[in-house]
This record gives sequence, structure tokens and C-alpha cells, in this order.
Amino acid sequence: MVFNDKITDTNSLIVGANQGIGLGFVKNLLQDEKIAKVYATYRQQNAAEELLSLVDKHSDKLICLEMDITDELQIVEAVKKIRTQVDKLHLVVNCVGLLHEDTLQPEKSLREINSENLLHYFQINSIGAVLLAKHLLPLLRHGERSVFASISAKLGSIGDNKLGGWYGYRASKAALNMLMRTAAIEYKRTCPKALIVTLHPGTTDTRLSRPFQKNVPAEKLFSVERTVTQLLAVIEQLQEGDSGQFFSWDGSRLPW
Repeated sequence: MVFNDKITDTNSLIVGANQGIGLGFVKNLLQDEKIAKVYATYRQQNAAEELLSLVDKHSDKLICLEMDITDELQIVEAVKKIRTQVDKLHLVVNCVGLLHEDTLQPEKSLREINSENLLHYFQINSIGAVLLAKHLLPLLRHGERSVFASISAKLGSIGDNKLGGWYGYRASKAALNMLMRTAAIEYKRTCPKALIVTLHPGTTDTRLSRPFQKNVPAEKLFSVERTVTQLLAVIEQLQEGDSGQFFSWDGSRLPW
């Protein structure tokens, strides 16, 4: 991946890097000679063994930070640590997302709506991303091209919703899209070289999608490596006017 031919020291931040797509991004960027620093966040040390094991081999390049994006103070502290080492970021990918955990499962009908679960979906899938946009702004406010991408989902498209169900996940991803589009408008005024986008990765073979893969055709179930390669290609091809847009893994624009 060549993020920018003119910038040889590219600094990146992958949020939610302990597993799945986030870990895939870290592994990919560590192999890219143009990437100087890869900052990678994880929420709990005991669930980040594979990520943390990469530090030994890439101690000059990979910096792991413990951070929960539902805690604004932790975001502030993580950004503060990054700013002690670098004064700019060129690529930020927010890979944090919640579809199911423990007893929380996507709702199939209104009967299953639970206000606490809904709030939990929004806290992780929506609010965390806009808090990142708030506190990362100083690191993205520079004269070089930069991209802040958040992993969204086609299920968050209101226009594409033809099946219903999955209320909390759909609504929180739709909120993510709106929050990022709104942030993109403000960023354009204060740091016009930064592009903010949301990305649909396709169905990827991760823990998040595993319980729901049964009816997914083999050719539409992507490996993590393929997903990361495809999303980086979309990021590379972004133009100035693309900030605030919602893209699929193949580069096509998705309806709101």
C-alpha cells in the first residue's frame, strides 16, 4: 500500500487493533516501508495477545496503546501520548464495532428492543467515533493529505434497508454515518487536507460476523487480508470531494 508517494514518513493510527479487521490493518501497514509509525489501540490486554506479540519484531514502528473509545478520558490520554512522539497523523482507521456479545444479539423484532442494549450499540458504534474526530483534529490539521476512515456497514444505509430487523446495529451505524459526515463538514473548514469517510468492508470472516455467515455465498465472504487490501485501495483513490461520503469495499458510493 502506498498511501502517498510524496510522503515517506507516514504516521498511522488503527483504533480497535486487537482482532479482526483492525489487526489486519496493523499487519499490512507494518509491511509498508513508507509507514513510519503504526499506533494501535486495544481495550483489554488479555484480548490483545497477538497484537502485543508483534511489538517485539517491530519495536521501532509499532506502538500499542490501551484505550476504550467509550471513555473520553482514555481517548484524551492516548492522543496525548501520540503527540509526545509525532505532530501529525496521515491515516486513521477506526475499526471498533459491536454486533453481538454475551447475551446481546441483533433484534429480530420490536419485541426484543431493550433500551440499555440500544444505548450500548450507540456508545460503541457511533459516539466513540465522533469523540475520536474531536480529539484527533490537532493531529490531522496539517498541510499533507490525511484520511480518517471509520468502518461502518451497509446495514446502516437507510435507503438500502429492505429486510428490517437488527434495530440497534442498523441505527447506530446510520448514526455513525451522520456523525462522520457532519464532522467532515467541520474538518473542511479547519483542516481541508483531511478527508473523513465511512467504509463498508463487506462480510469479512471475523468473530463479529461468524454467527451470521451460514447464508453468505463463499465468494462474498472475504478473508481479513482481502478486506484490508480492498479498503486500503479505496482509501488511496479518495479525492478531495469525497470527504463525508460512505463507500463500499469496491469503491462504489452507498446510499444514506
